Amino acid sequence: MPVIGFMHAGNVDANHDIVAAFELGLSQTGYVKGQNVAIEYHWAEGQYDRLSAIAAELVQRQVNVIAAETPVAALAALAARQVTTSIPIVFDLGSDPVKDRLVASLNKPAGNITGVTFFSNLLTAKRLELLHELVPNAKVFSALVNPENANAQMQTSEAQEAARAGGATNPRQRHDRERH
Repeated sequence: MPVIGFMHAGNVDANHDIVAAFELGLSQTGYVKGQNVAIEYHWAEGQYDRLSAIAAELVQRQVNVIAAETPVAALAALAARQVTTSIPIVFDLGSDPVKDRLVASLNKPAGNITGVTFFSNLLTAKRLELLHELVPNAKVFSALVNPENANAQMQTSEAQEAARAGGATNPRQRHDRERH
């Protein structure tokens, strides 16, 4: 029976919907967990530094494919790519896999890694444009960014770049680390 190694940076409690969607998608293509495919779930519990060890464990267990799921950039896929060049790695992410250095190009990813991207990070400029259209006299817009998120710096830089492109003269960053 083929084995799918599923690695995720989060935890199982917060991601039941992802597991359900993953298993549903597999079943729609003829793969049913426990009948003709096994799935090994590994969760980093928000500790991104654990992703490399999880990827190495999946390679050691000789899984047939690695599903690298991370709500943060391409961290799981990058961790998996560091430990194998032969086991197929499939990712889904909201950033640019070429920019993240996961694949050589979108139409020819090359190597053992492929996946789906939603380019959600590219929406920052569009969101600012829409805000400016909705409130044309506004001088200040704010964006909330989780500083613990590995994408925080990228998100902040993209928001500042989009603000400059939209005519802002001094986009700035303020760090508030209060937690509620």
